Amino acid sequence: MDIFISAILGDLTTRSINFIIRKFPTPMLLDVEDHLRRVLLRAQVIIDEAMDRHITNQVMLLKLDMLRDTMLRGYYVLDTFRYQRHNEAAAKDQNVSHSSFMSNRCTQALKEMRETLDDLNYMILDVNDLIMFLISCPRLYRQPYSMHLQLANCMFARQMEAQFVINFLLQTQPHGVEELEVLPIVGPCQAGKSTLVAHVCKDGRVLNRFSEIMFFSIHRFTDDELATFRKGCATKIQNHMSDSNKDGGLLVVVELDGDLNEEELNRLYSASKQYVPRGSKLIVTSRFDNIVKFGTTQALTLKHLSDEAYWYFFKTLTFGSMDPEMHPRLRHLAMEIARTQRSSLNSANIVSRLLRDNFDTKFWSKVVAFWKGSIQLRICRFGEHPFDLLYQNKPANLGRMVVPSEEVVVYHLQQRSSEEEVPNISMQDVIYGSIKPHGNVEVLLWKSRIPPYYSYVYTCEIRELKSTGGKRKRCSES
Repeated sequence: MDIFISAILGDLTTRSINFIIRKFPTPMLLDVEDHLRRVLLRAQVIIDEAMDRHITNQVMLLKLDMLRDTMLRGYYVLDTFRYQRHNEAAAKDQNVSHSSFMSNRCTQALKEMRETLDDLNYMILDVNDLIMFLISCPRLYRQPYSMHLQLANCMFARQMEAQFVINFLLQTQPHGVEELEVLPIVGPCQAGKSTLVAHVCKDGRVLNRFSEIMFFSIHRFTDDELATFRKGCATKIQNHMSDSNKDGGLLVVVELDGDLNEEELNRLYSASKQYVPRGSKLIVTSRFDNIVKFGTTQALTLKHLSDEAYWYFFKTLTFGSMDPEMHPRLRHLAMEIARTQRSSLNSANIVSRLLRDNFDTKFWSKVVAFWKGSIQLRICRFGEHPFDLLYQNKPANLGRMVVPSEEVVVYHLQQRSSEEEVPNISMQDVIYGSIKPHGNVEVLLWKSRIPPYYSYVYTCEIRELKSTGGKRKRCSES
């Protein structure tokens, strides 16, 4: 009986909302939209001010992190509503029941915007007591970047994770405890594990805590790699003993770019305990979670950016110093492109620069059509989104916008240091240009402008797109 009554009340509520929206759709939605936009600006001011402060208080960071996530969701909800409104205007000429369609869309949009608005108002009130604390935190030295330059030259949305790692490194063991402390950092390919560690290692508190910081990249922990590891540790220990001004241990960072089996992991852990001095700490990063069991503290798991965070990042980089509000059609196209990129930061940097350099509706529409068609074709052929394959470091097929009769097969991603040479051919040239080379070729995906300043290089094959005869199975866009 209670379920029956609840269902009736729920239906009556929905009908009431639909009636109100049908009767007063535009004023109500625009009022909520305007209110949400103004509250988002207030949240933006707080977050921007926090980014310029050196904050170590974990509770403060948690509250700011929650506010930032809600702010990003708010921008995403707002732009999604505008995106839907644009699509609805374009659908008026089609033979659909537009009034019913519009009513349902308005109901959902109004609900989402109101929920986000309530959450933001509550969270801003919640952090008001912390504003004075925020002002008391020392200001970080920054050039007066505009926001798009700041995002391109900083680690985006990882402040909480960075402080988690710093807290682990600065924590001292009780007297007499000699256990090697190990922090595992796990996450998919291109989630930012190396970038996070590099930024932590530049922190002044970490530099003062350890006498030396060592980096190792290990594929399989073979005898040769064991010898290299042992020799590197011995050299650093010798330097440490000869330097009377340094009394801290070593910080050893090991990047595992392969899936080590249990025997190899045991050898790595044993070697670390044997060859590093007391007071040292070990950070191990990997795409595989089998390293978690070797941690002496809770593992840190990184994920790709959420859709909301990625859209904020992509939009900011794409429009640069221009206001997206002044270009609603381009903002709509940018959201369509961002949704095809599977939260890839490397791709965001490449595509946003391409769009900024070609600030034209016709060109952006061409990029939208290319990515939608290319991805749908490859999902039909291979059953997976190509970016999902790239995140697993598996071969993936990508299209070429200027040469649609060809495709690019990406086989392997390499990270190269700033001292190593990189290819002259860029991924932008391959995907969006008309370069001629065929066969196997190394291609520069992206050269990062933030620590550890890696260059990301793909091993690719450019080849003719094979035509498929017969009926092709239907598949939906993913």
